[in-house]
Amino acid sequence: MKILLAEDERSLSRALTAILTRSGYSVDAVFDGEEALEKMESESYDAFVLDIMMPKIDGITVLKNIRESGNLTPAIMLTAKSEVEDKVTGLEAGANDYLTKPFNSKELIARIQAMTGTFRKHPKLSFGNVTIDRETLELSTPTGGLRLANREFQLLEVLMNSPNSRISAERLKEKLWSDEPEAEEGIVNIYISYLRKKLAYLSADVDISSEEGYGLEQTI
Repeated sequence: MKILLAEDERSLSRALTAILTRSGYSVDAVFDGEEALEKMESESYDAFVLDIMMPKIDGITVLKNIRESGNLTPAIMLTAKSEVEDKVTGLEAGANDYLTKPFNSKELIARIQAMTGTFRKHPKLSFGNVTIDRETLELSTPTGGLRLANREFQLLEVLMNSPNSRISAERLKEKLWSDEPEAEEGIVNIYISYLRKKLAYLSADVDISSEEGYGLEQTI
């Protein structure tokens, strides 16, 4: 599971990175809101851990922007503030949880596990007129439905979790075929082709763009 950690206090960032890594997470650490937003738009993550008081762009604004783009990746906010109004503001911006500093590292891990577990229990994900069902692996539109192969489903799920953003073929291969180091270089292109044909067959109003990486976009 890959986490984006946005925390401008570098000593705390290093400590949290070490804790999360020891707990089995892969961590990308950034130190300001602008870099966090860039990472969110270009990479695929399983969870965001965002400090509110960051340089350039604050954490709440970052989260508002990424939620407006359709990205529903679970997010937990970190802050030194404890007022109820601040917590409400974070939750209204799209945060799934809120943790006030100082906090125990075990509590952070427990909250991340609970947050991402809840997210995985949501069976359906939609973008445009396309819906995928995590339980049945079905891709559907108002025209009909098709059951996807497991790898097809995983690939489309990654793209639908970050619509209108770009993910490189190399990153997709690393994320989805990490257990198959012998997989050919063009494997991502092959599966993208499969998905495009199925989206077209179902008259989807979204397509997979290949400009500067792969990304899901609405066509109308």
